Amino acid sequence: MQSDAQQTGPDGAVMVPFAAVVLAMLPAVLDQTILATALPTIAGELGRLTDVSWVVTAYVITAAATTPLWGKLGDRHGRKRLLEISLALFLTASAVCGIAGDMTALIVARAVQGAAGGGLMTLAMASVGDLVAPRERARYQGYVMAVFALATVAGPLLGGVVVDQVSWRWVFYVNLPLGLAALAVLQLRLPAADGHGARAPLDAAGAALLAAATTTLMLACVWGGDRYGWSSAPIVGLLGAAALLAFAFVARERRAADPVVPLELLRTRTVAIVSGGLFLTTAALFAVNVFVPLFLQATTGASPTEAGLLLVPMMLGITLSTNFAGRAIARTGRYRAFPIAGLAVMSASLALLAVLAGHPSQTRTAITLTSLGLGFGVVGQVLTVAVQNEADHRQLGVAMATTAFFRALGGAIGAAGLGVVFAARAGTTAGDGGVGRLGPIARADLIDAVQVVLLVAAGIAALGLLVVVLLEERPLRVTNGDQRPAGQGPQARLASEAA
Repeated sequence: MQSDAQQTGPDGAVMVPFAAVVLAMLPAVLDQTILATALPTIAGELGRLTDVSWVVTAYVITAAATTPLWGKLGDRHGRKRLLEISLALFLTASAVCGIAGDMTALIVARAVQGAAGGGLMTLAMASVGDLVAPRERARYQGYVMAVFALATVAGPLLGGVVVDQVSWRWVFYVNLPLGLAALAVLQLRLPAADGHGARAPLDAAGAALLAAATTTLMLACVWGGDRYGWSSAPIVGLLGAAALLAFAFVARERRAADPVVPLELLRTRTVAIVSGGLFLTTAALFAVNVFVPLFLQATTGASPTEAGLLLVPMMLGITLSTNFAGRAIARTGRYRAFPIAGLAVMSASLALLAVLAGHPSQTRTAITLTSLGLGFGVVGQVLTVAVQNEADHRQLGVAMATTAFFRALGGAIGAAGLGVVFAARAGTTAGDGGVGRLGPIARADLIDAVQVVLLVAAGIAALGLLVVVLLEERPLRVTNGDQRPAGQGPQARLASEAA
């Protein structure tokens, strides 16, 4: 048997396929940040300003709705093949987006792109699990977060240059060289991790029910309080349909021979706690992503670009803390303390942001956002490692899809719920004339609304802390081949390793 150092130490043979996996994810990440800058231009050229939000919404909904199916297919048929298929589909949809002649064609292509993007993110993260043993995964995921942080910062700036100097269509075309390079390296260097085979027919009915339930729920979150009132018939109908479809999905999964989402996986303590923790953490983070830039523009005179750049310190904090946690976990094999400390820091930082909102300052806000990033950086990726360590390797794709699904759901419900809180506190005057031309009363209403939103988000993060405290420390495996049944107690696991 190899020593731990041999199994967990740096391996040049891993870095090339790992870089290819990261490169495969990059177009999906970069596409979203670049697109934000191009949306006004797209609306002006295609002439459907009222529908431009669907360019974003269509992607988000289809990505969330198809994520579990991609995870299941990867487990059954091998992640390399499915990752290549999802990347090829993403690039094809990107090319179609670039040549779209009207808003309808663009929205349909974005929906396809979103479905492929859901597969890219889920299968790529599971592929990291194929390449790297659990004890090393947090360190490698720190590298992933560093690349994502760079894409998040550079995306809006690159998008502005592309739109101003070339055309908004190149926002989509820029994916093609990156994706084709990733596809070539994946084909040549990524090891083919075999699937466990098709022991039973694919649970197509379960996949369809889950996709339908997810779509109706996210539509309710997107439309509620914006296009329709929360008590209106369309929203109530969508929420009711989502509940019925979710009930039907659970009933179907109980009977399916090979369910899309095995219910026993959700009953596993670690998976259940991590899913709940990621849901709450993502919901709380949306208070910053959505409302802090708005607040900075309205109260400090920041331009939209400046407000976006003021989120850079948060991304730097995330990158630093994720890499620190990854190296510490690889060295010690212990991880439970990180998400607990991270959510405590997140809760305190959100509460401090609420206090500082009463005395607007770009400098103080940037410092507090750095603290928030330091906290968030040791939550999401570390919790992902806990699930990867717990799940049987044959269900690694489904496990990753499950956590990704709850992240997406937390973002949608968090944005909707916090939006309701903001609208209730801001009143009708806060939107008059745009954020740059608010009167004293409207500005005071907006500050009050943002403070309440941030306090609610702090409470959500604190609730996430209470959930994550229940997480048990599990010995991290030093090889991918060391597979033990989910739910095995720590003492039995240690005895198994010693044997």
